[in-house]
Amino acid sequence: MSTSPTDKSKTPEAFSNLKITKPATNSVGFGSIKSSVSQALKYMKPKNALKLSLKINQKEGFDCPGCAWPDPEDERSTIGEYCENGIKAIAEEAQNKTINRAFFAKHSVDELSTWSDFKIGKSGRLAEPLFLSEGATHYKPIGWDDAFNKIASHLNTLDNPDEAVFYTSGRTTNEAAFLYQLFVREFGTANLPDCSNMCHEASGSALNETLGIGKGSVTLDDLYKAELVMVIGQNPATNHPRMLSALEKCKQNGGKIIAVNPLPEAGLIKFTDPQSPVKLLTGGTQISDVYVPVTINGDVAFIKALLLKMLEKEEQGEHVFDTAFINEFTQGYDAFITDLKTYNFDSCLEASGVSRETFNAVLNLVLNKNKIIICWAMGLTQHENAVDNIRELVNLLLLKGSIGKEGAGTCPVRGHSNVQGDRTVGIWESAPQAFLDKIENKYGFKPTTKHGYSVIEAIKAMYEKKAKVFFGLGGNFISAVPDTNYAAQGMANCNLTVHVSTKLNRSHLVTGKEALILPCLGRTEKDYQKTGVQTQSVENSMGIVSSTKGVLEPCSDALLSEVAVVCGVANATLKERTKINWSAYKNDYNLVRDDIAEVVDGFTDYNKKLKQPAGFYLPNGARERQFKTKTGKANFTCNTLPKWKLKDDELIMMTIRSHDQFNTTIYGLNDRYRGVFNERRVVFMNRDDMKLRHLKEHDVVNLKSEYNGIIREANNFKVVGYDIPKNCCATYFPETNILVPLDSFAHTAKTPASKSVRVKVEKRPK
Repeated sequence: MSTSPTDKSKTPEAFSNLKITKPATNSVGFGSIKSSVSQALKYMKPKNALKLSLKINQKEGFDCPGCAWPDPEDERSTIGEYCENGIKAIAEEAQNKTINRAFFAKHSVDELSTWSDFKIGKSGRLAEPLFLSEGATHYKPIGWDDAFNKIASHLNTLDNPDEAVFYTSGRTTNEAAFLYQLFVREFGTANLPDCSNMCHEASGSALNETLGIGKGSVTLDDLYKAELVMVIGQNPATNHPRMLSALEKCKQNGGKIIAVNPLPEAGLIKFTDPQSPVKLLTGGTQISDVYVPVTINGDVAFIKALLLKMLEKEEQGEHVFDTAFINEFTQGYDAFITDLKTYNFDSCLEASGVSRETFNAVLNLVLNKNKIIICWAMGLTQHENAVDNIRELVNLLLLKGSIGKEGAGTCPVRGHSNVQGDRTVGIWESAPQAFLDKIENKYGFKPTTKHGYSVIEAIKAMYEKKAKVFFGLGGNFISAVPDTNYAAQGMANCNLTVHVSTKLNRSHLVTGKEALILPCLGRTEKDYQKTGVQTQSVENSMGIVSSTKGVLEPCSDALLSEVAVVCGVANATLKERTKINWSAYKNDYNLVRDDIAEVVDGFTDYNKKLKQPAGFYLPNGARERQFKTKTGKANFTCNTLPKWKLKDDELIMMTIRSHDQFNTTIYGLNDRYRGVFNERRVVFMNRDDMKLRHLKEHDVVNLKSEYNGIIREANNFKVVGYDIPKNCCATYFPETNILVPLDSFAHTAKTPASKSVRVKVEKRPK
């Protein structure tokens, strides 16, 4: 009997050999060097490792397939313009082995689903297109034309184009993403969910409303010159390690840094630059001046407490606010102040979980600094009140006039290396009408104005059998989304599921009635087309568009680029109906960029600008104090505190990454900064909460969440006592995504509330 889709979607519940050490208080340094060398030598051919290390993040090299942190615009290190996780990312992509028909003939889908995510990912690079027919147990090879025709047949027999879902991962390049959304819109739908829906959608929603642009406003140079940087809900040492170099430079220039996070993370305690022999020997740089152990989802309460005290000082005549900026550039100040005064300081501070002493240390810095940057990530964006979180940060910056000037502004730190670029070039289920009008004027077809499915809406549509074809351009959808069982059943309800991927992942094992795996080139590989080796482009977290060009030979002759895959599917599906010369795009990516320059704002002379060694900045109104909001000014907003309450036996759980992980990609089983080795099925708990539940270290527990009467369970986790606020706990994803309710998401943004899940921790019977 075949394994159920929900079983295939779960990570195995078996334990490895858990070992615990004291959490680290210093990051990077020799440990990072050792880990990087180990990854490179273990998973790559030595000559490839050397070649890639000299070209990663270099001008005219290739962009790291990991995070979206920007590269220095001036000089870059010739021996290592990358971080430990960058090496892990290219070691994953440039693996020294491939898997093809022999591998899939040996291993059934059911068997592969019993493997750990780590083992699945390290099985090798995909080497040829694969097809799983209805009722089959094993993937078998299929030709590219047959694969394209199979997709076309399914798409063209749908009753309505809206019965198809087209997902995008943030690692897709600008060229591939633009063509992908163009095909989808010409096909007739706007169902373009992407990974932004699950991470920074709340940031975009809040920033568009308040500042008129859904991106951050700062540059790297601003970070160097800031007087105060607040890093909130973010763990740079694991998720964006090169950010630590920027924070160190800020410190060297006299800046102060505040870390706000439920967990004390090593990277925000101390950083040892691995490229500095002096720092390696002397122990590095202290990063945080103040650490704020806020309770999970206590961020709005903490910021509101700061705002209340700032207002108190302002009304006492201390001139805390930048009144000139407020009067000239903002709207809604009076309503904001009136609303703020309805809150009680002591209640807000208590709700935040922060001590008065720590609060006062932060307040003193905020009062006395005028160049302030606030950086944040998913610790703020994955809550039901996530949009309020971000809007409250903007309120603080507006009061201080810390928008649109040197050393100040907003800094949402994006994850995947081109997640921001994908949105810029049109991967958006609710694209602006002005963009759709340009598509119509350029190509002669009228895109639907109906909003398409976001990720959460797409999952529901598949579950309810309203969507019958799922197409994923990159990513590991089933491991990334919330409510794993529900999502898996939705995927299984499809007639066809398609994944364009470089390597095997769990999403390939949770299939529709039929399934295709289409192997593509990685960022590290040369992209040969009729006009020669192609260059592509990406946009980083700070709005710089730069080129990326692979340096390795493709690991298989059967691989196609993502651009070629999109063009092949478009030609097979639309045939004579299309108004677009897809074959020309496939042969020459310069033509794609010429069209982007006509359709997308800010890309004039795209091909010419892309030849600039460091790339070029896209327009950013917030940097220039030109706020393209409905009011034409920066908007203050009124935000409420979270209204949920814990029951006596509940904890609030947040999902986190381990240090051997980037999003859903598992590089290893260690989390050395937190002192956890050889295991992922752990739950970090406050030791007082453990005592209340009669739990001790390494006890095995089950986790349960209840939302709107539905109980979800994740079993077999070991307890690890940790320095985390009372009534809080933390677990790794994707192992506990099963506990995240699909209907718990941010208002107006629909990012899943993966950082605030109410759970019960129950000791597992022996």
